[in-house]
Amino acid sequence: MASAELDIRQEIPARRHELIFSTYGALAADEQFVLVNDHDPKPLYYQFAAEHAGRFTWEYLEEGPEVWKVRIGRLAG
Repeated sequence: MASAELDIRQEIPARRHELIFSTYGALAADEQFVLVNDHDPKPLYYQFAAEHAGRFTWEYLEEGPEVWKVRIGRLAG
């Protein structure tokens, strides 16, 4: 199954996390999307870990130096 892409590179920084978390919130259990970003979204990972511990997946697909892609999924339960 192909994952939808959310490319936030052209969004203003203040809006990026809002878009990411609303996209995550709209996922059904076991669905995922691919985040496309212009830097390593490591701080975002820590925010997911704090707010959604044990309920998400995080897999790097591409790690820079120009583009980072991370598959983020919502776990069932």
